[in-house]
Amino acid sequence: MTLMSNARTESAEPCGGTTSLHLNLLSRIHAGYVYERRVRILAELLAARLPPGAEVLDVGTGDGLIAHMIQRQRPDIRVRGIEAFLRKESFIPIESFDGRTIPFADASFDVVMFVDVLHHTEEPLAMLREAVRVTRKSVLIKDHTADGPFARGVLRLMDWVGGSRHGYALPYNYLSSKEWAEAIRALGLTIASWQSTLSLYPWPATWLFDSSLHFLADLEKPN
Repeated sequence: MTLMSNARTESAEPCGGTTSLHLNLLSRIHAGYVYERRVRILAELLAARLPPGAEVLDVGTGDGLIAHMIQRQRPDIRVRGIEAFLRKESFIPIESFDGRTIPFADASFDVVMFVDVLHHTEEPLAMLREAVRVTRKSVLIKDHTADGPFARGVLRLMDWVGGSRHGYALPYNYLSSKEWAEAIRALGLTIASWQSTLSLYPWPATWLFDSSLHFLADLEKPN
């Protein structure tokens, strides 16, 4: 996860009255119970979808851990990371960017990758247009679908727990399945694969936090 907007939110809390003590407790539970499993599974899923010898750009790479684990599993590929808010330590070399314009020429990479990034942006579609410009082959996205009456509330809680301690902007820009489909059509991309069961959370958390809230999509750019 990463911050893709230079703006900070006015409040990182999903509802009023939640204390920093509660946030610290939930963050510790998330770090010990969820984080390692999530990183491992995402790295495996993403590595399986990258073409042989691919040059990959990981936009909003955070600390670069997922990119690092992908390269360990796929030594044939090369992953570069860019991040709007650089951390003191990282697992791969990471370049700074402004969170809006990808600082590379057209068709510079085989794949552009977003892992839980786009819902942190003020304009997800604009960021995707940048990805389409920079990629030669495809855009790989792990993000959320906000379908159903309770989806947005659950997603806000997940982002608040996972993102507040890093100072991420939390605009909560979740798209529904219909909105994702419209965005993909508008960008001229084709869905090569769409996976909505990722099993990122252990039982019993999977009952609430997995469901149909997540997806991994491989979107191909027309020749």
